[in-house]
Amino acid sequence: MRCIRRQPRRSASQESVLLEQSRRVAALNGIRLGLKDDKDLKFLLKGSQLLKVKSGSWRKERFYKLQEDCKTIWQESKKVLRSPESQIFSIEDIRDVRSGHKTEGMEKYAKDVPEYRCFSIIFKDQRKNLDLIASSEDDANHWISGLAKIIAHSNSMNQKQKLQHWIHTCLRKADKNKDNKMSLKELKDFLKEVNIEVDDYHAKKIFQHCDKSKTEALEDDEIEEFYKILTERKEIDNIFQKYSDAEGFMSCQNLVRFLYEMQQEEDAVVAAPALIQRYEPNERAKRGNAMTKDGFLMYLLSDDGNIFNPVHRKVYQDMTQPLSHYLVSSSHNTYLMEDQLTGPSSTEAYIRALTKGCRCVELDCWDGPNSEPIIYHGYTLTSKILFSDVIKAIKNYAFKTSPYPVIISLENHCSVDQQKVMAQHMTTILQDMLLVAPVDGNKSQFPSPEQLKGKILVKGKKLSRQEDPSGTNGNNNLEAEDVSDEDEAAEIEDESVKTEIQQKGKSDTLKLAKELSDTVVYCKSVHFNGFEDPSHPRAFYEMSSFSESKALKLAQESGTSFIHHNIRHLSRIYPAGWRTDSSNYNPVDLWNVGCQIVALNFQTAGTEMDVYQGRFRDNGFSGYVLKPEFLRDEQTKFNPKSITEGTWGTKKKLLLKIISGQQLPKVNKSKNSIVDPKVTIEIHGVQQDNNKKQTKVIENNGFNPKWDEEFTFDVEIPALALVRFVVEDFDMSTKNDFIGQYTLPFTSLKQGYRHIHLLTKNGDPYSSSTLFVYINIQDCD
Repeated sequence: MRCIRRQPRRSASQESVLLEQSRRVAALNGIRLGLKDDKDLKFLLKGSQLLKVKSGSWRKERFYKLQEDCKTIWQESKKVLRSPESQIFSIEDIRDVRSGHKTEGMEKYAKDVPEYRCFSIIFKDQRKNLDLIASSEDDANHWISGLAKIIAHSNSMNQKQKLQHWIHTCLRKADKNKDNKMSLKELKDFLKEVNIEVDDYHAKKIFQHCDKSKTEALEDDEIEEFYKILTERKEIDNIFQKYSDAEGFMSCQNLVRFLYEMQQEEDAVVAAPALIQRYEPNERAKRGNAMTKDGFLMYLLSDDGNIFNPVHRKVYQDMTQPLSHYLVSSSHNTYLMEDQLTGPSSTEAYIRALTKGCRCVELDCWDGPNSEPIIYHGYTLTSKILFSDVIKAIKNYAFKTSPYPVIISLENHCSVDQQKVMAQHMTTILQDMLLVAPVDGNKSQFPSPEQLKGKILVKGKKLSRQEDPSGTNGNNNLEAEDVSDEDEAAEIEDESVKTEIQQKGKSDTLKLAKELSDTVVYCKSVHFNGFEDPSHPRAFYEMSSFSESKALKLAQESGTSFIHHNIRHLSRIYPAGWRTDSSNYNPVDLWNVGCQIVALNFQTAGTEMDVYQGRFRDNGFSGYVLKPEFLRDEQTKFNPKSITEGTWGTKKKLLLKIISGQQLPKVNKSKNSIVDPKVTIEIHGVQQDNNKKQTKVIENNGFNPKWDEEFTFDVEIPALALVRFVVEDFDMSTKNDFIGQYTLPFTSLKQGYRHIHLLTKNGDPYSSSTLFVYINIQDCD
């Protein structure tokens, strides 16, 4: 039998002192967040009872409270043997806080409660939403407003402030007896908490150096001294010293020299004074138009010191070209949260995709009960959701991330009557958002994303007598007509699905209602019968869908023809039928031949999704990226499988130095587990550019590992290349654990000394995990 050692009971006076200390720490963290004496923050720190809603029969009262670190929320749990860590979630894990009945759970299970008492916490990862009911409108408003403020203020903190906040939180956690002092044992525990292994000799050496009072405990100024030693960045100090004077100031003139020589900034003379005003914390230095070491570090950790070109964070490309000239961020079977066979369908999946910049979503529509069409993956056990609920979600979230057009890709399996209901729902719910007529009477080519701002387009089958998008040649008396049925679900390589199809009996045609046909203007689905004969050109608005294998075969065998086809027509690619686990294919080979709508499973993290989001990080995360000139030129002879001399851009040499890492997260939450990080640099582009190189492994240091390793890559077609940085925890016996990554287009790289702000496996930013690198790009001879 295991004995549990009882903690000694504290006296009332000890409890009172600890409570006062906790209040002081909370107040200090409130000030760091810029929320001094904020009423909502005070309410959250005090906590309150909330009703947690899980189903129609599960609605239970639980106590929720913001911790003194102002970063985590503690939630009461009645589960037996639940670990303390599982009762806490971080503010950083929250994607959104929604008031009212704005989730499926609230819509289904809390309609009897007034909206003003309801709110939901939406998490960044695949965690389920937390649906909550407050006892009053005031309480609900405190939670909604308080969480929104903390999230906003946390996001606006600079990297140095985030680091300081994090380290002080870890220090507080390591101070087991809460005496605001740090013993040698607590110092060693703290170092493990921040992901660094230090042997006893070095730990004692640091401790003795800081223990100026010789009391065998660090406090106040001694803890600050320890903090300075811990956060020292010698690699940045060395750069700073080369451009600063004896007093530790970098003059504006020397900053101009650094920006021009090292950072390759063409507007260095204009940029330098602005950077000093923006990042220099020392007022004396700022008045003297100079920069201190602290200001220099803050600049390098900021957006201006980021590896990603800040100009590309906004829409900077020409958005007035035809729609077919852009790559479009697109999702496959958008309704699915997990796999393709048994997983849940949810409107939340549409919201997540749209807020990630997706501009083309898929709806698989089937007849539902009560004459209401439903959406699910046909012939499978995936759950079902109402078509009307999905259209409402699209309406509410279509343009929150990007103002550019959203395409609804319909896979229609409904009866004529329910097709009419679909058309009615889209017309009444979307109203003016739904495009129902050509823009400015344009009948010869696609309108531009600029012209289609705020519009939702429908991709689907169209009655043959209504082919002219202007409707002038259509037979308006036609009620319905047979059209070919394109059934992607029938391609699933699963025995139960094949059996289901055989039992139901599948027809190659489908009767199409005129009302639904009328909603299709520019994206008419047609079967692909080969590349068009120039003497008999196909209508520009006709588009085909290809499975990944069919598209890759065309790219391999007829690359140039595929590129020409994609100049005038849209092409949609979807994953192979064997990918029942919702895995993804490599999108790069299809972008290389100009395919626009390369649809991936957004719910599945991995290299393919990292590369996908890396491509669409460009052009202001708008979901539209203009294809390079050689993929839009009707005279182009470009073929990615056979690169010849041409106007594809100058071949580049990428010189890259991985210098150091900062605050890499612990992969294994065990106290004694420290990461052994290594960095892999990958190039994704045309076949001869694909490459991968990696650093050595740094043992037992995820806090401030140093590599100082140089790499060289030759890049033949820079306009099509992406660079991916991956950090893993090396393991000799098993597969390496993923720590973080960052992917960006080669053309978005900034040169010089830069920080890379790492992303989680789901593509969300870590608060303070970075790589420090040096980048130099040269033209190849």
